[in-house]
Amino acid sequence: MGWQIVEWTPGAYELADLELLLSGAFQPLGGYLGHDDLHAVHERGTLADGTPWPAPVTLHLPGAAAPGDEVTLLDPEGVPLAVLTVAEREPDGLTSGAVKGLGAPEHGPFARLRRTPAQVRDELDGREALAVTMRGPLDDLTEIVATAKELDAVILLLPLSFGETGPAVVRAALRAKEQLPEGTLVVSVPLAPRAEPEIDLELREHVATAYGATEHLAGPEPVRIPGPPHRRGLVVFFTGLSGSGKSTIARGLRDSLLELGSRTVTYLDGDVVRHLLSKGLTFSKDDRDLNIRRIGFVAAEAARHGGLAICAPIAPYADTREEVREMVESVGADFLLVHVATPLEECERRDRKGLYARARAGLIPEFTGVSDPYEEPDDADLVIDTTHISIEAAVAQVLGTLRSGGWVR
Repeated sequence: MGWQIVEWTPGAYELADLELLLSGAFQPLGGYLGHDDLHAVHERGTLADGTPWPAPVTLHLPGAAAPGDEVTLLDPEGVPLAVLTVAEREPDGLTSGAVKGLGAPEHGPFARLRRTPAQVRDELDGREALAVTMRGPLDDLTEIVATAKELDAVILLLPLSFGETGPAVVRAALRAKEQLPEGTLVVSVPLAPRAEPEIDLELREHVATAYGATEHLAGPEPVRIPGPPHRRGLVVFFTGLSGSGKSTIARGLRDSLLELGSRTVTYLDGDVVRHLLSKGLTFSKDDRDLNIRRIGFVAAEAARHGGLAICAPIAPYADTREEVREMVESVGADFLLVHVATPLEECERRDRKGLYARARAGLIPEFTGVSDPYEEPDDADLVIDTTHISIEAAVAQVLGTLRSGGWVR
């Protein structure tokens, strides 16, 4: 039996989708998609009823939720944004249902430029509109001006302002407006990018149409020239069973980096975090996931400013490790997953704390590797088995990877 969920703060992508659902930018959608709609989207690019729709819009909920339950969706500061009425919930937490807004969301930079599609359509008042969706600066405005003149259309700049780069895209739109015809509109839209370029483009066209566009141009993608690796933020994330040696390797890596003195290092050991950042959490799957998300958040914040964060939790679940990777990469930092793949038998043989023996005796419930699963990563950047090598050799392998990747000089 899971705990009954009544409130939940979705992730950044889910919150961005929620705002567009509530504003009407994702019309005709009125909520997160369920099994049949998702299958149709993947197979045909339509909803189950045949309505064209290009991209999954999904929500994952922890805890117990049954059809008919109502869940309040919160922003990161705990402000209620909407009520979700659960229609379906899959075993992996994928939840569908209609959403009803509870009030206007609080926005960060350029809040004045967030407007609903209905407000923009009212201002257009039936006029032709050329929408330009932007994820980067518009270097050449000639085509936009010529197309708008040919169509006798108002120019509508839609900077797609999701994530860390969002404010820069809005600033680029405002600079472009200064060189475009009078009456050009700028509306900030928090549309998260989709991985497949074709699907991302189709979704941009849907959103542009919702805002009243009669013609759509997709502006260029942002050109990112990353700094040298040794100046970029990095999270080295160790995962492995209890007793695998991950914490010892992580401490050795920390010490080596401090001796080199070329990087600012933040060390987040699983046991230490449990006593401080995650004090009071249990070892249920939901609490384990929350613990890893907290570690990921702190690590990403350290990496955001160019630091190097080292994390060493067990992190048994693949989905949660992937969430941390996305957190880190969303702030422009790099993520290195190290799987300390020491076999269970060897970890149990060491068992210096007697944890495995107590778990086998039923004294420790939900113990990874015994009564709880460990999902081995298939996306690890480095795999180390400490059965037949010293800790010093394992540390050298990790440090060698950091050197070969340019993160350490």
